[in-house]
Amino acid sequence: MNSATQTLRPQLERARRAWRGSPLPAFFTWWWGELRTLLPARWQAFFGGGNVWCLLHHQDSQWSVRRSGQPQTSTPWSDALDAPEQQALLNAAVADVDRQDLRLALCLPHEAVLRRRLLLPEAARDNLRQIGTFEMDRQTPFRTDQVYYDLRELPGPAPAGRIAAELVVAPRAAVDAKLEHLRNAGIAIDAVDLCDGDARLGVNLLPPDMARAHRDPRRRLNLALAVAAVLLLVLCLGQYLHNRQEALAAMQTQVDDMRADAQKIAQLRKQLDDSTGAAGFLAKRKTDSVAIVDVLQDLTARIPDDTWLERFTVESSGGRVGIQGQSAKAASLIDVLQGSKLLTGANFQGVIQRDPATNKERFYMDAQLRTPTASKPAASSTAGAAK
Repeated sequence: MNSATQTLRPQLERARRAWRGSPLPAFFTWWWGELRTLLPARWQAFFGGGNVWCLLHHQDSQWSVRRSGQPQTSTPWSDALDAPEQQALLNAAVADVDRQDLRLALCLPHEAVLRRRLLLPEAARDNLRQIGTFEMDRQTPFRTDQVYYDLRELPGPAPAGRIAAELVVAPRAAVDAKLEHLRNAGIAIDAVDLCDGDARLGVNLLPPDMARAHRDPRRRLNLALAVAAVLLLVLCLGQYLHNRQEALAAMQTQVDDMRADAQKIAQLRKQLDDSTGAAGFLAKRKTDSVAIVDVLQDLTARIPDDTWLERFTVESSGGRVGIQGQSAKAASLIDVLQGSKLLTGANFQGVIQRDPATNKERFYMDAQLRTPTASKPAASSTAGAAK
């Protein structure tokens, strides 16, 4: 695990520097501050998490502490007090700061440090501390093992292809004495820095191996909350997809039912059309044809009493009428049938023969049935001529 951490440390440090150099931290700080001002006063302190830097000052054998960015300092205490008393005074001074957010920095006076401004290539941005090691002999009269140092990138414009940086150096002898005193007092610090007004400058002269490791119990909680949020998001998306699929299945079922109903309606409509067509065909056939009873009644009314029929046939397809019988005067039957409204084209088929048994003339005639549609115009035209 240590080797993996050492391998990933340069990449993490590079990402951390890139994040600090971007405008995003300032934007999110402003945005979060604006959101906090909208909360009630009691909630603002609860949601005001994050590292809170407190600066330790040592002057004239007196220790004092104040929060970075605030001018008020705590009541000073003597460095001659024993360790429990100094810890109690320090805890009282930072009582309003959450222990998980508290960060202590030993603030050195300006006369105790050496500062040099450098112009470095942009490629040196990812290895500033290593560059400080190389520049130590050129910029200061000290060796690397004689000082605590740090190199920070300066804001503001710089020549093209270069970055502005500042090398901050403090002799080990002056710093070790204060670190030893704090260590004996049971006070652990997170950084060695110097003040820039009421705030810290932003460097850490402590080597990475001397930095205090913090166990943040909120990290596990935040990680668990992040995992829970991701799981809830996945569950919400899954539920959304499930609901969509159920809605789609319900709509598909409705469409299938409507399609089945439409097919049934189409079948009923086809049956209705077929029944209507058949009924219309029969009605048309009935309208276009002549009833046999009417033909027989017409023949009965027209032929004389000395004539009887032996055979009467009607072809359903062509409407041909066959009449066979015996009559005293068969030749007069043509004139008799000329006035019929149901028959037309009456003619004898074959010759007229006399039957010796009945002494009547045997005949065979055929005629054509008149269609009602043909007889109606004829009747109407006859009525017009009569007028």
